[in-house]
Amino acid sequence: MIELHSWGTPNGHKITIFLEEAGLPYRLHPINIGKGEQFAPAFLAISPNNRIPAIVDTDPADGQGPLSVFESGAILTYLADKTGKFLPRDTRARTGVLEWLFWQVGGLGPMAGQNGHFNHYAPEKVPYAIERYTKETTRLYGVLNQQLAGRDYIAGDYSIADMAAYPWIVPHEQHRQTIGDFPHLKAWFERVGHRPAVQKVYADAKASYATPLTDEERANLFGQKPKS
Repeated sequence: MIELHSWGTPNGHKITIFLEEAGLPYRLHPINIGKGEQFAPAFLAISPNNRIPAIVDTDPADGQGPLSVFESGAILTYLADKTGKFLPRDTRARTGVLEWLFWQVGGLGPMAGQNGHFNHYAPEKVPYAIERYTKETTRLYGVLNQQLAGRDYIAGDYSIADMAAYPWIVPHEQHRQTIGDFPHLKAWFERVGHRPAVQKVYADAKASYATPLTDEERANLFGQKPKS
């Protein structure tokens, strides 16, 4: 059984999509990040960076008791290796999938996340930041659009690279992106969005938080201080 500790954000949806696609039994433990539940000691024990998602595998392959994993890219890789699904074993094909998984966790996610922050959640408008992150999101859409030319999925067959990227394209309107400007990306986005597992995840998902944020939510999401 996979114990999934998560919330309805793009990074959270990545893992739920995998679990639904793979048919892997799991139990969802909602972590309301607007209420600060990510700072609870029990959650920090499995996710020391106080970020969702995190999992606990109660039946890992080594048989040495429950195993926790945090960071969405690491979780996707772990689950793919556990199930033998959505990550090729062939060296070249596997490397291709991991390249695009790392591209998402190191580029698309952070840049689109900052885009959303400065466009919707920042307490004051910062024109330079809005322009900078909107343009960088546009650039990354262009990179993905080019990669998808002549391909149904990002790295060949449907994989964890697609599961990682798709949730970060869902809020394209909030991120000031015109998806029709990227025809290969648009076709892929529609293709992935029609998959039954993906549709189920988004039908079941509840909004994690909405604009405008309350003062408490803002403090929990953006006002965190380092531990002494």
